[in-house]
Amino acid sequence: MADSDLESRIKEALEMFRPQLQADGGDMVYNGIDEEKRVHLTLTGACGSCPMATMTLKMGIERYLKDACPEISEVIQDNATNYGEEML
Repeated sequence: MADSDLESRIKEALEMFRPQLQADGGDMVYNGIDEEKRVHLTLTGACGSCPMATMTLKMGIERYLKDACPEISEVIQDNATNYGEEML
């Protein structure tokens, strides 16, 4: 379980990033942080079904969160879809 200070900083950083997702019709839900310091999110709205969601998650949200909370190891999208397999 994450300490309350880290969790507070994560939530604060996510709130700062949220308007960027909402501008494109999407949003995110914070599901928690595991013992390996991986933040779990669910992308919703337009972001939940977007083929570019992985890039948004890794190059946007994860980068932003790691700047705000360097102890974060990774951000994981709990509702990720593997678009490569769908195309086969």
